[in-house]
Amino acid sequence: MNQFNKDIIAALSSDKDITLNEVLRRQIEVAANQFLQNELTAVLGYEPHTRIDRSKDDVNYRNGTYTRTIDTEYGEINLTIPRDRLNKFQNALFPPYVRRTDGLEEMVIKMYSKGVTTREIADMVERMYGHYYSPTTVSNITKRTEHLVEELHERKFKYSQYVCVFLDATYIPLRRGTVEREAVNVAIGIRSDGGKEVLDYSIAPTENGAAWSELLQGLRARGIKDIQLFIADGLVGLQSAIEANYPQAKFQRCWVHAERNLLGYVRKNDRREIITDFKAIRQAENLQAAKERLAAFSAKWESSYKR
Repeated sequence: MNQFNKDIIAALSSDKDITLNEVLRRQIEVAANQFLQNELTAVLGYEPHTRIDRSKDDVNYRNGTYTRTIDTEYGEINLTIPRDRLNKFQNALFPPYVRRTDGLEEMVIKMYSKGVTTREIADMVERMYGHYYSPTTVSNITKRTEHLVEELHERKFKYSQYVCVFLDATYIPLRRGTVEREAVNVAIGIRSDGGKEVLDYSIAPTENGAAWSELLQGLRARGIKDIQLFIADGLVGLQSAIEANYPQAKFQRCWVHAERNLLGYVRKNDRREIITDFKAIRQAENLQAAKERLAAFSAKWESSYKR
């Protein structure tokens, strides 16, 4: 049994009210402070209490301490940060001005990326770890991701050709003074090797041709020169934006959008059967089979739905 396990057993045995979380917090605190002392010893080159000649200007030695509190997954730990006379010691374990560990920050960022509000995150952190984070603090933590967003929008593309690109928008609530639903326009590309990736996205009050045109211009400027097929809904102005930026590309109406539009014209009791017939066209093994199934679909349903 190692010393760490012995310390845990001794602590739990001596105080029945103590939790394992608290034991771990204490152990981390002791270990972190010991690590800081060892770091300074490595910088100075001699052990504590070693006699040295302090009369020389270039001699470095210990010069007091200052305290810091760091939030961790196990609670607050109190650090005693040592100083040296020549200010050469910069601890690698806890960067300046950091007040919480990366693990806790990463948890906050992951919750934020899943759509949890800053106030909800603050409440959850307080319940789980006993720390109070204001919504403003949570917001400041999540700002660490801003450079990742900039890198996505500015990166040069490794591939210049894509077999097809799907264009579509989703509406999500965004806070700009007040909370309003805005369009997030997303472009997803599929390469000839079957790989799929999000190429870019943009945010606009509504989905419109101008926003899509700007996004496509950005794709072309950053290295995507050839797209064989675009798949999107029937938004007015979208096909014009595609033709202006990728005139050689073909356009196909998205089957999902076409199916949803189709169902808006049929009676409820016919919908299940129509969906089955419609999918049979999509799943045809070749063009000729698809044409035959489309003709059969029309012959079956045109008397009920002439439009």
